[in-house]
Amino acid sequence: MTSKKPATLAVRAGINSDKHHGAVIPAIHLSSTYALKGFNEKRQFDYSRTGNPTRSTFGQAIADLEHGAVGIVTSTGMSAVHLLCQLLKTEDTVVIPHDCYGGSYRLFTHLEKRGQFKVIVVDQNDKRALTQALERKPKLVLVESPSNPLLRLVDIEKITKKCHAVGALVAVDNTFLSPLLQQPLLLGADIVFHSTTKYINGHSDVVGGVLVTKEQALGEQLAWWANCIGITGSPFDSYLALRGLKTLPVRMKQHQENANEVAKYLKDHSAIKAVYFPGLTEHPGHEIAKRQQSGFGAMMSFEIKGGIEAVKILFDKLALFTLAQSLGGVESLISHPSTMTHAGMEIEAQIAAGITQSLVRISVGIEDVQDIISDLEQALLASQI
Repeated sequence: MTSKKPATLAVRAGINSDKHHGAVIPAIHLSSTYALKGFNEKRQFDYSRTGNPTRSTFGQAIADLEHGAVGIVTSTGMSAVHLLCQLLKTEDTVVIPHDCYGGSYRLFTHLEKRGQFKVIVVDQNDKRALTQALERKPKLVLVESPSNPLLRLVDIEKITKKCHAVGALVAVDNTFLSPLLQQPLLLGADIVFHSTTKYINGHSDVVGGVLVTKEQALGEQLAWWANCIGITGSPFDSYLALRGLKTLPVRMKQHQENANEVAKYLKDHSAIKAVYFPGLTEHPGHEIAKRQQSGFGAMMSFEIKGGIEAVKILFDKLALFTLAQSLGGVESLISHPSTMTHAGMEIEAQIAAGITQSLVRISVGIEDVQDIISDLEQALLASQI
């Protein structure tokens, strides 16, 4: 199936795989345990934490879309990040972006405080700083492109070559784009991971994660650890995420069409100081995005004039946007990174990453775009009075 186009892979994942009843759609296998054929004769599945047919189908679907060997479905996006940590020993070093997702930053920096490994936080677009970090011969380099929440980009192919030259593995967070718009493994990365809570599921009713490896051996190693520490995803959540995956191609088309219109509207608005969206030609990562992505996605952030008080009024006046954590659902969401998604970062780290109190992040949904813009218009007007 990997020769098929991404939209076909997404729709056809698991279709017609039922050999017992001929069900077109793959079933949910909720059994926690599976009968052995006989003494010491295991079947493909024996216990659902270790392996489950529904979870396996979903994991393979994402692996196919990412052009990887092994897909490991986890209980949350953060448990997929935690799974990466099982590759590290106390003497190892991991390099993380200074502007990565707050939950990832919190996990790595707090595990460092417990002595589990060493962490270097670096602006990966700062060539000198990155070179100095790589001179420390890290075991793992975490890449987030586009970054959360400022939509900064790094050249994944270039950074991967530099990392491999010093023997480092590269893991890329691809949550903001999904496998439909970017395939980091084809750009040289060793591992790609997602919070499937977001675009892959797309309906804000599942919490989950997935990690895909380029090489079979590394995938088997991480799958062993996922079972060992008990972070594999549930069958029901895997079923729902697989169901959501089938509409990912059409959802992403609408998400992006809407986001392009919203970005154009915001960049010319008198209440806005700056808009961060790679689809805008003036965005510093625009050319990189054109080169390594097949679309610009539907995430963006902007800074509003008037500071935190204007932000509070904006949130209060919005009627269509929901003030909530998360992203990638069919509904439009808005958030305040400093006090929400990146609250786990010290304020000094937020400032270093460029996260200000006037920064707002939006996940553009698939509602009618004129309704989305009208809602922003009336709320922005009120925020400036």
